[in-house]
Amino acid sequence: MTTETETDVFEEHRPVLLGVAYRMLGRVADAEDVVQEAWLRWSGADRSEVREPRAYLVRVTTRLAIDRLRQVKARGETYVGPWLPEPYVTDIGDTVPDTAERAVLADSVSLAVLVVMESLSPLERAVFVLREAFGYPYADIAAMLDRGEAAVRQLAGRARKHVDERRPRYEVDPTQRRDLTERFLAAAEGGDLEGLMSLLAPDVRLVGDSGGKAKAPVRVLETADKVGRFIVGAARKGGVPDVSWRFLEINGGPAVLALSGGKPDSVFQLDVADGRVQAVYIIRNPDKLHSLATA
Repeated sequence: MTTETETDVFEEHRPVLLGVAYRMLGRVADAEDVVQEAWLRWSGADRSEVREPRAYLVRVTTRLAIDRLRQVKARGETYVGPWLPEPYVTDIGDTVPDTAERAVLADSVSLAVLVVMESLSPLERAVFVLREAFGYPYADIAAMLDRGEAAVRQLAGRARKHVDERRPRYEVDPTQRRDLTERFLAAAEGGDLEGLMSLLAPDVRLVGDSGGKAKAPVRVLETADKVGRFIVGAARKGGVPDVSWRFLEINGGPAVLALSGGKPDSVFQLDVADGRVQAVYIIRNPDKLHSLATA
């Protein structure tokens, strides 16, 4: 029978386990399923042989996430339109006061980085998450994955090079991002195309994820003119009835949750550099908004 102490130990490490699983899978529901499976493994394990519960649980969670990724790839699932990770509510600031560590964690869970990580192999993704986001030594990662340390170093180098070459360089200053988000929202609501254009970088990109289940661009929009006109046009059409807005932290940065009749309708987040909006992410796939109902 599972004792209260065993439950407490698992709950102590649950945030880390969920963080590992989400970064690997990019889906909140899948990450929660993996953590639940890890709990079942933990509750049935012979804990007299477990010296370090955190290391054991991270190892189990990582392997389960790798299996889940391989299943998804084996099914060859297709997705309608651009894909973005499921929004993940974070509160890094309260738990990680150190600026440098906060920046690393925020970057590792950002939408831009998670999109790039989708093209990594399951093993590369696991090594990248454990090393770059959580700082595990190569020897520990090798033990978790039953691989030699040299092989893990090669996987880490390959994954880091791939991500570094493809991820855009955005600033992670939450105050500036929040300020630009508020100004962006005000300009969009007011149909102020000129004001909106003043906030957008010339080569800004808009990525809309609907999965074919809501209205959103089926291709990535590029250039300030196209993005600005799309945003203002959508606002003027009033596509979201009885809309209200809520600011929250998603994927390590400020974002806006749009509610229609009190229910999640969409999420949008901006990436910022040099005082301008470099990317606009809009998530409207209803399957990806369930976890925000109580956010």
